[in-house]
Amino acid sequence: MAVLLLVVLSCASLQLSLISAVQFKDSSQPHIIFILADDLGWDDVSFHGSNQIPTPNIDGLANSGVILNNYYVSPICTPSRSAIMTGKYPIHTGMQHGVIMAGQPFGVGLEEKLLPQYLKELGYATHAVGKWHLGFFKYDYTPTKRGFDSFLGYWLGAGDYWDHSESERDGWGLDLRNNTEPVFNQWGNYRTHLFTDQAVNVINSHDTSRPLFLYLAHEAVHSALAHQPLQAPQDLIDKFKDSIHDERRRIFAAMATALDQSIGKVLDTLKARGMYDNSIIVFSTDNGGPANGVNRNTACNYPLRGTKYSLWEGGVRGVSFIHSPLLASKGRVSMDLMHLTDWLPTLYGRGGGNLSKLLNTDGHDMWPTLSEGKESPRKELLHNIDPVTWASALRYQQWKLVVNESGGDDGWFPPPGLEENAQRPRNLSVTHPTLKNAVVTCGPRPAKPAMCGVKDGPCLFNMEKDPCEYTNVAEKEMDVLNTMLQLLEKYKTTMVPIRNKPYDKNADPKYHNGVWTAWCDDKPNANCGD
Repeated sequence: MAVLLLVVLSCASLQLSLISAVQFKDSSQPHIIFILADDLGWDDVSFHGSNQIPTPNIDGLANSGVILNNYYVSPICTPSRSAIMTGKYPIHTGMQHGVIMAGQPFGVGLEEKLLPQYLKELGYATHAVGKWHLGFFKYDYTPTKRGFDSFLGYWLGAGDYWDHSESERDGWGLDLRNNTEPVFNQWGNYRTHLFTDQAVNVINSHDTSRPLFLYLAHEAVHSALAHQPLQAPQDLIDKFKDSIHDERRRIFAAMATALDQSIGKVLDTLKARGMYDNSIIVFSTDNGGPANGVNRNTACNYPLRGTKYSLWEGGVRGVSFIHSPLLASKGRVSMDLMHLTDWLPTLYGRGGGNLSKLLNTDGHDMWPTLSEGKESPRKELLHNIDPVTWASALRYQQWKLVVNESGGDDGWFPPPGLEENAQRPRNLSVTHPTLKNAVVTCGPRPAKPAMCGVKDGPCLFNMEKDPCEYTNVAEKEMDVLNTMLQLLEKYKTTMVPIRNKPYDKNADPKYHNGVWTAWCDDKPNANCGD
């Protein structure tokens, strides 16, 4: 890590030389640490009641902060990350269909102002570590061109945890960058550890007279390459040899443990630097766990219905908490409705920003709700409208509308080894009394669960009474159904076209010295566009 640390220190030195030129908003501006987990399931953390994978560092922060139990994300990663960075629903940025594949020449539009750009205007030092997945076909779409002072991580959607390569279609190559330069000397350095070390280095080299924004977007616990999808250090795998008998789930548990240990190290470093008391720590998943289908990693969303890629609760109800000594009321579970677009206005406002300067965002400033427990300003949220499949979902108060959602991701998937309809034992007392309020229970499934595909018609669920989406009440609540269908149509009128582009074979690393790169800058061709 010596080379990587040297680069961070050099950047810090440059920032120090310019410090007199920066107009700081307020010396009390909080440091913001945003930790984003990848493909983590609802039931893969202990604070939701699971007794299978201990997550003591995550639990400690969650239970002494505010657990967000009515918090929603997008069903897949690129849309979620775009929503965090822009504060806008994916339908308003053209990111509402699928993810950015390695050879697709598009990204979040350059006309969009991103969270680090907003925070830099307030005097924040901004650093990104880990996954990007918001476009890299041209360098202008990469992190250090979009508001981050530094970046160590990967531009694509996933990769090998040990050699940092990614394989997609017929292409295979390195995907690890220090700012915009390829990193070739980290073979064998486990990716979660590598990103943790870099996050620690960023904190240690930070000038504490300035506010810090650290975006730590781990690959964990996303699956790696197809030939070996689950990867973890053997010593962590061995911790579960007696308690988890399914080999794949055992490796997954080790991956989750590495993630949990990472968060503990980041917390310890903040405290050692004297930054913790003025820090806000956000933890979120990007989407539900892929218990089935593509990228399956044995993640568990049980007892919620569905998985990553779906608009069911298992795909969009996110694992999240906020932790900070600055919270007025903590050690509690919030059931206030919240969406990941809310982070931008919330963090920007708490950092001293004038919310009237935000550019047509869909998010709300949730700080009074998060800190003081005041009523949420959010009463509705759009899960998504996909203009290709027309799968759509919308939430209004306790009601959820689901339209054209069907397929292999719509079931209930207990952890491997648990009988399909068994009620999972819940660990309700080991860490904190608020844990009980964070647990979702639903009872046995009906013999014929509600289906909401094209041939079935729209479904309506009462999420307060039916969080596992067992019973379609559309016929009993026709007035509510019609109101929500009208609301969905209004959202459709605001939707912009998708930005997706056809796959360009010129992105193949074999044309670029074995590296996934900004191929439309390095070797422009007719397929490249904006």
